Amino acid sequence: MTASFVSAVDAMDRWRGDVLTGAKLPRWQLGNGFDAVELGPGLVLLLGGAPGAGKTALAMQWVIDALRIDESLRALVANVESSPAVLLDRQLSRLSGIPLDVIRKRELTDAHGERLAGAFEILDTVGERLAFLESPFSLPNVAAAADATDAKLIVIDYAQRFAAGEGEKRHEVNKLMDYLRRFADAGCGLLVLAAVGRTKDAKGRSSYVAEGLNLASFRESSELEFGADSAYMLAPGKCNAVKLACLKNRHGEPVSVELEFDGTLQRFTTADGWRDSRDDSPTFDVSELWNLPAGGDDYAE
Repeated sequence: MTASFVSAVDAMDRWRGDVLTGAKLPRWQLGNGFDAVELGPGLVLLLGGAPGAGKTALAMQWVIDALRIDESLRALVANVESSPAVLLDRQLSRLSGIPLDVIRKRELTDAHGERLAGAFEILDTVGERLAFLESPFSLPNVAAAADATDAKLIVIDYAQRFAAGEGEKRHEVNKLMDYLRRFADAGCGLLVLAAVGRTKDAKGRSSYVAEGLNLASFRESSELEFGADSAYMLAPGKCNAVKLACLKNRHGEPVSVELEFDGTLQRFTTADGWRDSRDDSPTFDVSELWNLPAGGDDYAE
């Protein structure tokens, strides 16, 4: 086997040039209030949360807004459970301010015309740079589709379904992360959604304590959290409150944010601005979230 390495002298020459030229690392803007969330070429961002927490809704909001802001960006969404029509319904609701239920039931009227036109115009501006993966939902197909569409932003929704091989699930997830890191090394940015394990308190009740969230919450793998550059957890609270808790940031200070989620419009907005993840956090009770009807991890999203 031929040795593969770079000398410290060569590495430092390239590094010194980057430092002295002041060239900033490329990062994609994800919309108002998400400046501290780093996603760009070469990075893997892991987003977890309980069923119904809004992982898919937040991921699609980030993708559409990143495409709107960066007109050179192209994205590929690999969603195992939701069709393009379902995902687009949600974005149409978010952008138009028309309740999702009205859009899903196709009960639109002339009164919605102006708002629909504005939302369709936004979606049309990103449509040529956005693609959705179709079956088979496999990593080789993701790679082929990303090459064919020249996508630099790839969404995996969600990790455990793409790791459903014939082997033991934990090992399959580990192989998945190794594959995704190769995507990142090739210059892609990965937004990876993941299921989380149920947590229980001392009395055996299912509950989420925001300050107790940790990397072990990601289900079935240690490689998911350790292989990612940053890891976030969506923890729903009372009413529309949601905490986007930063559990890991390999390249800087972990910063969490308080959000509000309007399920009617599938829209996330910042609540009280950015807060340090070390601040005191409220306790969230999500015992009812585990009794969702059949339909997948993000049924309620």
